[in-house]
Amino acid sequence: MSDSDVSARIKDHLASAPVVLFMKGTPDFPQCGFSAQTVTALQACKADFHAVNIFEDPELREALKAHSNWPTFPQLYVNAELLGGCDIAMQMFRSGELQQLLQQAGAVAA
Repeated sequence: MSDSDVSARIKDHLASAPVVLFMKGTPDFPQCGFSAQTVTALQACKADFHAVNIFEDPELREALKAHSNWPTFPQLYVNAELLGGCDIAMQMFRSGELQQLLQQAGAVAA
């Protein structure tokens, strides 16, 4: 597959929902502690989010590192912009910023 195909897949995922989490595993079965913590934070905010299991698409996983200029997972995107990984998501969750941002993005029912 060409780079443009992978790039298109990334864009399709990002366009599918206001909040997209590229993670190891799935929200029901996270396969790393950082992904699990990020899912827990999103769920605590009652956010509606699209999760992508990067283990199912190694090509996408590699392309995302270049796309985001962020080497690790999970990667949390809001309105197609990288918010960051678990540390940033948890910091924002604890401060209340995450909830606000998710509401502004329309990912949380008022």
